[in-house]
Amino acid sequence: MLAGNSGVLCTGLTSRLDRRIIEHRQKLSPSFTRKYNVTRLVCFEPFADIRDAIAHEKQIKGWLRSRKIALIDAVNPGWRDLSEDFLPRSSSLDSDLDKQK
Repeated sequence: MLAGNSGVLCTGLTSRLDRRIIEHRQKLSPSFTRKYNVTRLVCFEPFADIRDAIAHEKQIKGWLRSRKIALIDAVNPGWRDLSEDFLPRSSSLDSDLDKQK
């Protein structure tokens, strides 16, 4: 799940979390996350099977906001940007994305 500074939440699915976070930060496509500046990774769950991941994403999207917040609070009480743990602290996200292509 991603969060914006305004409190907006976004749930999604990707096979390349690092690349997807960079794409959101670069605002590469007109999307919900671009419109609401949703770029902070506050919760994620890895899955070995894509079918399980899709089912869980659909489940979370059906939850009330309060339940999503409770999940984030349980795994990341400070709502820290978890991508800081695995993305380089480069000033140029463009070069980071190019390296991953």
